[in-house]
Amino acid sequence: MFDESRPIFFQIAEQVEEQVLDGTLPEGARAPSSNELASFHRINPATAAKGLNLLVDAGILHKQRGIGMFVSAGAQEQLRHRRREDFAATYLTPVLAEAARLGITREQLAQMLLSTQEEA
Repeated sequence: MFDESRPIFFQIAEQVEEQVLDGTLPEGARAPSSNELASFHRINPATAAKGLNLLVDAGILHKQRGIGMFVSAGAQEQLRHRRREDFAATYLTPVLAEAARLGITREQLAQMLLSTQEEA
């Protein structure tokens, strides 16, 4: 269930982020509690809380004293923006650098992308 090469609390945060991104947890919805996550995943509640607190610190979730944690307004768009930036840095920057080394223009690269997309 969990990738042993990465801390579980990061993976908990990513799972909740995915739910926000795909709309399973819409803005304003109550997020699962650390105890609910701990019980479901059979992990320490402190580990689950650490993952949720990462999302609070990032502004994805907010706490309402005595009630729980809720998805913040604008959280989905904030996550999309961050993921787009990560995508560009991880994938597009290296592709553009390699294309430049090979003498491939951006127009040629765009055509290659369209051709590949049509084949998929």
